[in-house]
Amino acid sequence: MAEIKLHGFWYSPFTWRVKWTLELKGISYENIEEDRFNMSTQLFQYNPVYKRTPVLIHDRKPICESMIIVEYIDQIWPHNPLIPTDSYEKSQAQFWVKYADDMIFAVESIVRSNNGEEKEKAIEKIWEYLRVVEVQCFNDEKNFFGGDTINIVDIAFGSIVKFLEVLEDALGVKVLEYEKFPHFHSWYNNFKNTPIIKENLPDQSKMVAFLKFTLFVMPFTSVTTLSCIGI
Repeated sequence: MAEIKLHGFWYSPFTWRVKWTLELKGISYENIEEDRFNMSTQLFQYNPVYKRTPVLIHDRKPICESMIIVEYIDQIWPHNPLIPTDSYEKSQAQFWVKYADDMIFAVESIVRSNNGEEKEKAIEKIWEYLRVVEVQCFNDEKNFFGGDTINIVDIAFGSIVKFLEVLEDALGVKVLEYEKFPHFHSWYNNFKNTPIIKENLPDQSKMVAFLKFTLFVMPFTSVTTLSCIGI
């Protein structure tokens, strides 16, 4: 098997996406933890345009951007497929992946909000996204976006929701209300309790401590931090 390396940050939801994909596929890889204050020269060589993680190196060739990497992995290693083979189903999955990424801007606004009113508006915006997903994507018979198995949409949304869980604890806010989005909550419980995902989730307390330190102890670096984790 060709050499596989992953440059990323342990706390980045976008790095999680790639790690989860590699683990779901059972692919061995070398994890290279980058320092957000002193990123490696190799990373800048591999991603000279955006200069950010994650970057997957496969047979000395770099692939950048989390969901592009996920698609690449799924094409090169087609076992345990994450992307539907049917053209229509594939187009739907790509649509919802894009929708998940659009939701990131609302998450960013929570972190950047300066007062309670701004936070409430940011939370309402996230609720708008979740309401759409609740109505359009789930029914009582579906455990995951892909039906009975995890697919690329689960990976896209799962990374964002896990980060939202951390933000709730770090900022003392409540976003993921069960009563408002019961189907969404049921899906997330199925996702995070899947053995491979559960074994590769970041430690909640460690994540909360990291975010609190970044946002409150070192607030002058918050923009840099948001950029580093891809938000």
